[in-house]
Amino acid sequence: MDTLIDLQVNDREELIYLLTEAAEFEHTVMCSYLYAQWSLKREVCEGVTAEELRVIDRWRGMFLSVAMEEMLHLALVNNILAAIGGAPHLSRPDFPVSRGKFPADVDFHLVPFNEQSIEHFVFLERPEEIDVVDGEGFVHESHYPRVTCPELLTPTPREYGSQGHLYHGIAQAIRAMAEKVGEKNLFVGHGEAQLGQGEFPLPGLFAVKDVNSAMRAIEEIVTQGEGAPAHRDDSHFARFSAIRDEFAELRSNRPGFEPAFPAAVNPVLTEFTDYEGVSRITAPVARVLVDLGNCLYGLMVHVLAQICTPVPLPAHLRQVLSDVSSELMRITTLVGEACAREPADDENPGMNAGVTFALPRSFGPLVQANAAQILSERVAELAVPARKLDDRIQGAADRLERLATVLGDLNQESQGVYYAPSSAPPVENVSVKNEGSDTFCSLDSPDQASSKDITIYFDGKRCIHSRSCVLNAPQVFLANVEGPWLHPENDEPDHLAHVAMSCPSGAITYRRDDGGSAEPAPRVNFLFIRENGPYAVQASLNIENQTPMFRATLCRCGKSRNKPFCDNSHIASGFTASGEPESMESEPLPERAGNLTISPSVDGPLVVSGPLEICCGTGRTVTRTESVRLCRCGGSENKPFCDGSHRKIGFKTET
Repeated sequence: MDTLIDLQVNDREELIYLLTEAAEFEHTVMCSYLYAQWSLKREVCEGVTAEELRVIDRWRGMFLSVAMEEMLHLALVNNILAAIGGAPHLSRPDFPVSRGKFPADVDFHLVPFNEQSIEHFVFLERPEEIDVVDGEGFVHESHYPRVTCPELLTPTPREYGSQGHLYHGIAQAIRAMAEKVGEKNLFVGHGEAQLGQGEFPLPGLFAVKDVNSAMRAIEEIVTQGEGAPAHRDDSHFARFSAIRDEFAELRSNRPGFEPAFPAAVNPVLTEFTDYEGVSRITAPVARVLVDLGNCLYGLMVHVLAQICTPVPLPAHLRQVLSDVSSELMRITTLVGEACAREPADDENPGMNAGVTFALPRSFGPLVQANAAQILSERVAELAVPARKLDDRIQGAADRLERLATVLGDLNQESQGVYYAPSSAPPVENVSVKNEGSDTFCSLDSPDQASSKDITIYFDGKRCIHSRSCVLNAPQVFLANVEGPWLHPENDEPDHLAHVAMSCPSGAITYRRDDGGSAEPAPRVNFLFIRENGPYAVQASLNIENQTPMFRATLCRCGKSRNKPFCDNSHIASGFTASGEPESMESEPLPERAGNLTISPSVDGPLVVSGPLEICCGTGRTVTRTESVRLCRCGGSENKPFCDGSHRKIGFKTET
């Protein structure tokens, strides 16, 4: 990172332009690697020995790891884009990429795994200090027709010698722009438009919020991939070089060794007259497979674009969408591998098909309140042709139908809450002083306050005064004061997020404005029985007529004025109930997390459905269940379970 090349970046628009090109490069190269990986053989019956297949399987894993790291690079570039006020860019040119789209003698094609393609991949990932000859068939021109006019106000391309050089120039431009306009004024983007590990478990993924984190992101990209030092054994260059050398050795041992199917070079489904190096897919079955693979890939990108919307989404909605995108990618892989095994042309059996990764022109964020509905419709549509191809892509139709159901359920959940709590209308910090306790809130409306990094929300109706916030962040949550009492500017956002997630009632929530991770869904659904007190629940909660949440304390004394939530009425009413019921025999749950639905029945119990581990106050497991009725009248003789006592004592939920 010491040697920087001056790309003459004069303003923010030019910087966004360069970052957009970098995003397109990462996306394009990722597709190239996936295409080659999908062509690799998987069975001994496909013309390889058992030992050769073990080597091929190892190569497949290496290709996948490199492709995942390219996904990481794409995410980091987009995080930089979002951080400086640009929109995340997930588009790219379709294959075959026209010469001059990228400089640095780069010629992009979709090609199967072979001697020429692995040489090409080594060339793409070459360190700056090493000269590498590209694979045969990848044509280069010394001067591609890139119009470079840095003196214009309109952004135009820049010339650079390698992708590493591009990132060095971007780093230099970021530093220069931060000095020119001020770091705070440069990094003005919305943190919710960035991807984090909360949604995708990609090692090395983090939010970008300032110059230092931007430099860290660029360093991660350069040293891991294009431009990595030659001595790094874990670089993309080193891994592809190892595959190339091992391939040559296996080929020398057995000249007839073919590790991959002859997938088409630059396959296309439509007439393509502007470029000679394409392969038309004409076989009917192959055309349907390729078309389906393209649609699935496009849909996956569409879902990613939805996650990256600059309008904040609640954390649980982002997580569901990220899970959907990951599953779509797995199904796309299934289809892509099937394509590589299918003849592309009935009259030319020596060439197989391949997914073209064609993207529709419009796949940006949808109308938020109806996005899940629209995506569900599309997934259901794609399940129909998948069902007809079940002999080639077994299980794909069932998986797509399940995704359509998941998105349909998400649509029902998201109606009216897509913008909550992040877009809840601001309210004045009107506080009341309550002498004698650490209470400090208005019970009629939520409070909120923001620093430059985080927004804290407080719902007084949900608060049970556990004092976790006051004890762990007293400089933020000011007890017994008149006027404003929330001061998030007095603490680090990571610690403040932890404090918020420690609030058992869910009265405190947060939104990261610096790109930090939103609150993740609990890994295990728990319900803790408080001694003489409420149920404390941690789960992906769907409570009737309530915004989805991850934490809640639910009344079990029957006296709360804010049912189904606890409002500490059990204290005034003298409610007594053990928090240590006896353990029951129960089998481990097949799934310990997921949606937990709680339906408060009229004048009756809490009806719970979904995976749940019920624990005593000290953490001991009482039982494990996927369906249970919990007492909330306070009269059951079998607490915490309902025994019908609500009818005997005339329990009313409206009181």
